[in-house]
Parts: sequence; structure tokens; C-alpha cells
Amino acid sequence: MKLEPFIEDTKQVLMARAWSQYSENLVVGFSTKNGGVSEEQFESLNLGLHVHDEPDSVISNRKKLADILHFPLESWVCSEQTHKNKIAKVTKKDLGAGVFTYEEGIKDTDGLYTDEKNILLTLGFADCVPLYFFAPSKQLIGIAHAGWKGTVQDIAGEMVLAWKKEDVNPNEIQAIIGPSIGKCCYIVDDYVMNFVKDLDNVDSKPYEKMSDNQYRLELKELNYQLLVRAGIPPENIQVSSYCTSCENQLFFSHRRDGGKTGRMMSFIGLKED
Repeated sequence: MKLEPFIEDTKQVLMARAWSQYSENLVVGFSTKNGGVSEEQFESLNLGLHVHDEPDSVISNRKKLADILHFPLESWVCSEQTHKNKIAKVTKKDLGAGVFTYEEGIKDTDGLYTDEKNILLTLGFADCVPLYFFAPSKQLIGIAHAGWKGTVQDIAGEMVLAWKKEDVNPNEIQAIIGPSIGKCCYIVDDYVMNFVKDLDNVDSKPYEKMSDNQYRLELKELNYQLLVRAGIPPENIQVSSYCTSCENQLFFSHRRDGGKTGRMMSFIGLKED
């Protein structure tokens, strides 16, 4: 059994250290909901600018994370996430996108990657599956946001396809599936399951029928299968056991909190030597 890839580094962040064997300058992790300044349902490290929290509080929280990671806000790149499968290649010209206002993020994009140093790629989460990608030989890094919609549109495979165009062989890609809602807490209906059942590139659909129109769905496992089907070797994929809904002391959860909640952030960046 593989070890949990995420380790609590400070009360604000969980860090994934497994890829440090390739580069000590690689920064990979996922924020918690703790150690910030937001109040009420956003208490306290809300990093989402689009959830009706006080913008000044969110920026203060982002600055706190920037200080912890030693990645200034001006080096961050954020996107306007729309639960689709669009992937964007990020360059220095995108620095600062979406950092201070959500509307200035990279439009209609749920996956980001770059081959440039000193850029922190970021995405927001409150139950959906964060995917992390790294190709050591090309020093290519990427992240993706896979809710059920992005998953059935195979955003995982779209990232691999984009990297093939960068001359990256899928068998050299390392991937991590981050903290997200587990099968224990993620109940969906026939509408969602019809999309899952229609996936023709997944052999075994990871769901359990509870009753009419009620299913437990394991999105992490579904994304794992899609990554493998895209060509990433199973031994190159790590999966977090954290459930964002169960771990109410660590994470915001859209499902658990009835939609009124904050956002965690996935991030990946490669610092200059």
C-alpha cells in the first residue's frame, strides 16, 4: 500500500514531498482551511475570490500562503474554472492572472501547465479532485481541476494529450491525485451516473448503488483509471486518502457545508536553481 503523499507542513498547508527526489526546487501542495483571517462560513483560510467572502480577507489569506511557500503573489497564475476540460499552457506573460480579482484569471480553464520556472500554478477546490502532473525530463509541471463534469470529460487525459504535443511520453509522467471528497460522502443521482456509465475508456466504474437514483461514486478512483488509460504507469500515480468532507477540521467541503463555504487551493511551482 502506498503512503499518503500529503504531509501537514504548517496549519495552512499540506505538502507533497515525493517528487523532491527529482528537484528540491519543486513546490507541490494543497491548502487547508486553517490559519487565515476570513470569518463565518469562510473561517478561516478561504482562498476563493468568487464565493462572496470579503476580497481583502481573501487577498490577506493568499499573501499568507505566498509567504509560506516563498512564491510572491505576483508569480501566481489562477484561472476562471468552469468544470470543463480546457487546458492552458502558462508563460511569464500570464503572471498575476486572477490573483487579485477572479475575473482576471485565465478564462474558462480547468487545467494549467508550464515549462517555465518561478511560476506558481493554482486552482481552487472544495471537494473536487485536484490532479498534479510532473515530467522530470522536460521539467514540465501541471495541475487540473476534476469535478464530476471535468472527470467525465477526461480532463486527466486532456493534460496527457497536451504533454504529448510537448514531446513528453506518458510513461514518464508522474501524477498525484489530491485530497477530495471520497466515496464515503459523495452521493450522486442517475443524471450524473449516466455520464459515468457512458465512459468507454474506463473498465470498472467505481460506484455503488444505494437505492433508486442514489449512488456512491469514487471520483479519485475514476481519475486514477483515466490516468492509467491515458498511458501513465500505475506505479507513477499516487493517491491521497484524505476526504475533504470527512476531515471537517482540515478542509472546506461544498457538499458537507451546503454550498456556503470557502475554497482550498492546489498549487505547483518550480523555483529557479
